[in-house]
Amino acid sequence: MHVLAQEQLRLDASAVDYVLLALYFAFVLGIGLLARRSVSSSLDFFLSGRSLPAWVTGLAFIAANLGAIEIIGMSANGAEYGMPTMHYFWVGAVPAMLFLGIVMMPFYYGSKVRSVPEFMLRRFGKPAHLVNGISFAVAQVLIAGINLFLLASIVNVLLGWPLWVSVVVAALIVLSYTALGGLSAAIYNEVLQFFVIVAALLPLTIVGLTKVGGWQGLVDRVAAGPGGSEQLSAWPANELTGFTNSFLSVLGVVFGLGFVLAFGYWTTNFVEVQRAMASKSMSAAQRTPIIGAFPKLLIPFIVVIPGMIAAVSVQDMVAYKATGEGNVDYNDAILLLMRDLLPNGILGIALAGLLASFMAGMAANLSSFNTVFTYDIWQAYVVKDREDEYYLGMGRWVTVGGTVAAIGTAFIAAGYSNLMDYLQQLFSFFNAPLFATFILGMFWKRMTPTAGWLGLVLGTVSAIAVFALAETGVLDLPGQGASFVGAGAAFVVDVVVSVVVSYMTRPKPDSELEGLVYSLTPKEKRTASTTGEDAGWYRRPALLAGIVLVITIALNFMFG
Repeated sequence: MHVLAQEQLRLDASAVDYVLLALYFAFVLGIGLLARRSVSSSLDFFLSGRSLPAWVTGLAFIAANLGAIEIIGMSANGAEYGMPTMHYFWVGAVPAMLFLGIVMMPFYYGSKVRSVPEFMLRRFGKPAHLVNGISFAVAQVLIAGINLFLLASIVNVLLGWPLWVSVVVAALIVLSYTALGGLSAAIYNEVLQFFVIVAALLPLTIVGLTKVGGWQGLVDRVAAGPGGSEQLSAWPANELTGFTNSFLSVLGVVFGLGFVLAFGYWTTNFVEVQRAMASKSMSAAQRTPIIGAFPKLLIPFIVVIPGMIAAVSVQDMVAYKATGEGNVDYNDAILLLMRDLLPNGILGIALAGLLASFMAGMAANLSSFNTVFTYDIWQAYVVKDREDEYYLGMGRWVTVGGTVAAIGTAFIAAGYSNLMDYLQQLFSFFNAPLFATFILGMFWKRMTPTAGWLGLVLGTVSAIAVFALAETGVLDLPGQGASFVGAGAAFVVDVVVSVVVSYMTRPKPDSELEGLVYSLTPKEKRTASTTGEDAGWYRRPALLAGIVLVITIALNFMFG
């Protein structure tokens, strides 16, 4: 992305706005200092001592995902593609979140592992553990770079500081509270940030809709613009997937996005799973992603819709969408809307909301990066068997190292005009093959340790190969088609390799797989309690999941 055209995007913030921002930062750092008091061991630092209630972890679960990428990326997608962007929520998130809560969480929580790679270690042994640990750490640093770049571009727009200064200052703020209070600081800040983000984006959506003449006004304007009425229905999403054939497009959305990318992200991505692992009981851990699914259903209304409004009402964006030229791009949609619509005071809240979202996303990346690097790489392979104090200190230093690396990767993100394209690409490399290995290993006891790491490596290589073919023009896959096809290829190659290699190598004995394979785990070990703090029909994970599923299907019909 170009360095934002200063004059066009400079937000007219007043003293009131700056005071509101300063208050917000004081709160954030205060939470870090308070959380520090409860950190006495590495378990406290990395997993909050497994002591948090489900509503806290549920909101944190969503706020960790409601980072800069979600807000800027999905509003950019809304401006470019319109309603098909809803698939990222109703097909590409909620079903997988429910699956995580009902099926996967009992395994994670019940086995008391501290991270997703640690689960891989117990199921497949060291090679798969190391491959997963390294690929996850690399992915987190790349994704933290996206959040950091976006956070810096806001500071750059607001204060006019050079981009590199903005990147360093933004990184220092997130680093300070994550290194102080560990996961608790990140989680409690995420809950605060969730409310700040909603308070910022809801007025923007309402004022925006009023400006374009309500919902009907928006529909009329989008239908008359580039992309036309196709941008008003979520299916078949040809423009989004890059397929001209509607059947292939629907298949790409359902299999590529809804199954491989979504399940790969939500069920094996430790950034999310770590929040559920911090819950106080298995029932709370199961409810965490399900509670998060309720707001997840509604978030597109305050993220995607403003993008669509910007594309038809902000002159710079209307011109860019019509001609593909100008000093702005789709990533600027929500900023341009704020510039045009929000009065001072409200602008301060909106900016705090945007900064909150970027910090939530980056802190989530850093807090999961420091856990995986410290436990799964450093403690497992570099410096073993030291006292707990050492690893707690190491976790803080790793947080610093991760921040420095993210400053570097922020400049890779600067090269993309729609950051969602870049992000989906990363997911197809890292998450799709991991999901294939995971799901096979969990439901098929015959899968062997060798198949575990070989499937992962070759699955990742095949996704990178699809990306290379699309970049060099051998495959014609515009939109986000390359990442959907890459994810599908990674999944299929991983499964085929794993099955073939498993039949050629020796599996682990059944006795070593209890608690790690579905068929070998007694039912009582994967069933949450329904007494005490977990009593009451409204705390039943399956019932809550059923309610979410019905609403999801209804929304797909209403906006399909």
